[in-house]
Amino acid sequence: MAQQTFDLYQRIAKLPAGKRIFSLLYSVKAPYFATVRPVVREVRPNYAELSIRNRKRVHNHIGTLHAIAVCNGLEAAMGLVAEATCPADKRWLPRGLQVSYLAKSTTDLLCIAETDPAQWAATPGDVDIKVKAVRTDGVVVVEGVIPVYVTEKPTRS
Repeated sequence: MAQQTFDLYQRIAKLPAGKRIFSLLYSVKAPYFATVRPVVREVRPNYAELSIRNRKRVHNHIGTLHAIAVCNGLEAAMGLVAEATCPADKRWLPRGLQVSYLAKSTTDLLCIAETDPAQWAATPGDVDIKVKAVRTDGVVVVEGVIPVYVTEKPTRS
């Protein structure tokens, strides 16, 4: 399935409103991501970015984007990187989420995920996907790593 998502993105992104359409489809496939309404901006091997809006629905008690909502956006970006980069004969599964909260999330955010191509060549094993969320003024509010475990796809008999 990994390449299917990336192939779909490449086909749909070219269309008028294609990135918005892809964003909706991505949220249907992984419904939890719909809570932050991600808008996919770019996907390519080893890199993905999407934006999440600063909406009251995902605010915390101090009126900023809730930390878990930010992590949801980061995980959505990570999934796009994994889908675009994982070799066709392998599969991936996130092992965890390690993040540092650096500043208040007071604006819309750009969620970025990226990997080192050499890590994918060394699979099966772990690939660390670096993630960060950036405010519109350029301040990084959250950064971290999402380790994914990459294994061979089982053979079907």
